[in-house]
Amino acid sequence: MTSRVPAIRIRLLNDQPVRPGRDWVLYWMVSARRTRWNFALERAVEWAAELGVPLVIYEPLRLDYRWASDRLHRFVLDGMADTRAALEDRRGVAYFPWVEPAPGAGTGLLDALAARARVVVTDDYPAFMLPAMAAGAASRLDVAVETVDGSGLLPIRQPAGRVFPTAYAFRRHLQRTFAGGMPDAPLADPLDGLPDVPVPTLQAIAARYHSAADALLDAQIGLDRLPIDHAVPPTATRGGSAAAEATLREFLETTLSRYVAERNQIELDASSRLSPFLHFGHIGAWEIFTRLMAREGWLGPTSTRASGARDGWWGVSPAAEAFVDQLVTWRELGFNMCVGRPSDYDRFESLPPWARATLDRHRADPRRHVYDLPAFERGATHDPLWNAAQGQLLREGRIHNYVRMLWGKKILEWSPTPDAALDVMIELNNKYAVDGRDPNSYSGIFWTLGRYDRPWGPEREIFGTVRYMSSENTARKMPVKEYIRRFLPTPEPRLWTD
Repeated sequence: MTSRVPAIRIRLLNDQPVRPGRDWVLYWMVSARRTRWNFALERAVEWAAELGVPLVIYEPLRLDYRWASDRLHRFVLDGMADTRAALEDRRGVAYFPWVEPAPGAGTGLLDALAARARVVVTDDYPAFMLPAMAAGAASRLDVAVETVDGSGLLPIRQPAGRVFPTAYAFRRHLQRTFAGGMPDAPLADPLDGLPDVPVPTLQAIAARYHSAADALLDAQIGLDRLPIDHAVPPTATRGGSAAAEATLREFLETTLSRYVAERNQIELDASSRLSPFLHFGHIGAWEIFTRLMAREGWLGPTSTRASGARDGWWGVSPAAEAFVDQLVTWRELGFNMCVGRPSDYDRFESLPPWARATLDRHRADPRRHVYDLPAFERGATHDPLWNAAQGQLLREGRIHNYVRMLWGKKILEWSPTPDAALDVMIELNNKYAVDGRDPNSYSGIFWTLGRYDRPWGPEREIFGTVRYMSSENTARKMPVKEYIRRFLPTPEPRLWTD
């Protein structure tokens, strides 16, 4: 089949054939949870048009993923509601959102849908439980299963087998690649190619596999009935494609101009706030990039010199240059790590040799303060700025970009070993951050331990030559009192003693 989806973005996960005579093409939507700018959906529509059958979009929400909570469930459910609305009047497609009501209730559901599918298409996402889930399903299904990468501007498997050690090295690769011509973008509306054919009923399958989706999407109730963590409540930020579009629009119209000057200012916070929407696939990097560059009047790269420089290569405003570096370089660098080191991207052993060596040399250094996971989780340390950062994570599901780095550095300093510090960071981030469990968030966590960085002198206790940060220096650089007042989870701020 001829496809406009680049071949490098498509992988066949099994050796099963496309099955003629079946009822539909199945798109198993697991990470690109949107109906626009979506390569996997585009590929599924191409198959439906080629085979002359309808498309079934199956978007499940299981109970057994680690850190399942009201917070994460609600964000995904918001997206399901938007997707249902977007597909309501579309011909040739059936949308089947499915929320597991009890453990094990979904056993066999994917197989039942795939048994009537000519081909199955799913999302290629290289982190968390999704790679193993896709591989396991493909190994047992009797139909061809394709996984399609729509994660970023650059295909995540280009170049194959190379893990970039720094943002500079990856940026040079991006600049060299993009100077030869920008990669193909997905269609803004991939559903335009759907064949106008009747959609078979899913009633029998839906009756067999009861879903909690109806109550949760229609009445916005029922989360308390699910066996998930109810101690992690939803945040005030609504999920879904509509909220993602509104957030992008607000960023471009009101915040972008302040991005360079105020992004790292704690009490100003001129960040895009798009990270959770990117993580759950409610918006794609291509849409963000395209709308930003259209606003900038961009006609293409103005430099063909792959210098690795952060500024000036795209030929747009400094604010747009800085934001694209975060959206493309730093975000896709994390995907590169997960693809290149799938077995240990989230383990201490994946740190660069110099970082492991210096942290190991200082493993036995005395710690003036040591906290366990419950103390960190409550924000019950001696440091009010750190406690406020943890308070923001508990309340908003995010930490200010600059303070997030300090948050990780102090966990390293106050943990008995660097391995223990890593465990705490992953647990707290993945449990409470709406954008946790993401390649980009793993980059942030591991940066605090030396990934993508270099040795820094002088050598210190505990840190060795890993970059050091302190709350006192942060407070000298910028105002922090309002941030502490707003997010401190304890009523009485205490003085720093370290």
